[in-house]
Amino acid sequence: MDAVVLAGGSPDDPLAQRYGVASKTLVPVRGRPLVEFTLEALRATPEVDRIVYVGPVPAQGLAPAPDAVLPDQGSLLANLESGLAEAQSTRVVVASGDNPFITPEAVRDVLERAPKEAALVYPIVPKAAVERRWPGMRRTYARLREGTFTGGNLIVLDKALFERALPMARKIIALRKRPFALAGVVGWGLLFRLLLGRLGIADVERRAEQLFHMPMSALVSEHPEIGVDADSEEDLRWFEGEVHGANGS
Repeated sequence: MDAVVLAGGSPDDPLAQRYGVASKTLVPVRGRPLVEFTLEALRATPEVDRIVYVGPVPAQGLAPAPDAVLPDQGSLLANLESGLAEAQSTRVVVASGDNPFITPEAVRDVLERAPKEAALVYPIVPKAAVERRWPGMRRTYARLREGTFTGGNLIVLDKALFERALPMARKIIALRKRPFALAGVVGWGLLFRLLLGRLGIADVERRAEQLFHMPMSALVSEHPEIGVDADSEEDLRWFEGEVHGANGS
């Protein structure tokens, strides 16, 4: 299976500006670009055969080196399309380049349990799992009937089936800053039920399948590393502290 690492972004991102890099995925952490920790975890995952990297590359290169490097296309969806076109496997794992916490064990767990019939598998992580590992860490959560979850930074896609979803994906991204218009597409009833905590995982899957015209699965993962990325200086400090602790310093 191929992996696609989405490492694009804007130099205007606050973290990128703070460190003077082309994308926050290149912010230096422990002397290394942030994205290298994602690359390292994927390279250590036996199920991953090739890594396709989409985004800017630092002057010194990347270690471990990806098998294919593509330029930033200017948007998340365009980068995903570019990466999928380069991937050689039918089924692809897609990872964000700003997740230094990710581990091979977390990746393997998702790949082993991902339903084969689903064109898109989206891991969700219980808040309790994040809190056990990092008490007090701030994340964005959604309350469902089964519990409170944060979204993962790793998905599994079927390339051919995903092409069906592109028109709707483009529409939703175009409306992302127009909440009322977006609610009209997703459905007001579904949003109200979500706000009240009355929506179940199966309800979300069914609505997603209706919107995108392909089988989809929300996979509950107890690996908190899946649901934590680096969006701020505070997030970077969490990672720095964990690395120091691992080294006994």
